[in-house]
Amino acid sequence: QVQLVESGGGLVQAGVSLRLSCVASGRLFSINAMAWYRQAPGKQRELVARITGGGSTTYAGDVKGRFTISRDNAKETMYLQMNSLKPEDTAVYYCSADALPRVYWGQGTQVTVSS
Repeated sequence: QVQLVESGGGLVQAGVSLRLSCVASGRLFSINAMAWYRQAPGKQRELVARITGGGSTTYAGDVKGRFTISRDNAKETMYLQMNSLKPEDTAVYYCSADALPRVYWGQGTQVTVSS
């Protein structure tokens, strides 16, 4: 089992920055890649950014250059640095961990960006 707890969301104005954190616990040796997803009201959950155990990263097109995913294995924590936030970034952000054959999810943290 892997447990994930996100934090760092909030209500901010457009243009500012936020950093989300995801603390992992449990069978951490089973985790391969980790990722951030988001789900806006009325929309499907979508991948925001992903980071492998080796540190390779991928980003959704609309966040590339603004968001940065990273992980600190010593602190068992993954981060999402979000800069230049836009109203369209408003969503619940979820942390996920690939520990095949299962994918684990956190409870989500709300990010609301006002214009």
